[in-house]
Amino acid sequence: MTEDQEIEKNLKDLDDICDECKEQDESVSQNLILTGFKLCKSCRISKTIFPI
Repeated sequence: MTEDQEIEKNLKDLDDICDECKEQDESVSQNLILTGFKLCKSCRISKTIFPI
């Protein structure tokens, strides 16, 4: 894999779309950096309260 392909792959991860609810939110990229999961603020809270 060339460096350009790797950069494109990494940019796709920062598209601000939540993996759970599929909505675009600014908090998705922040949570990706903090926790490693692409979750919006509301999905992160619900996963914390109801982890199943």
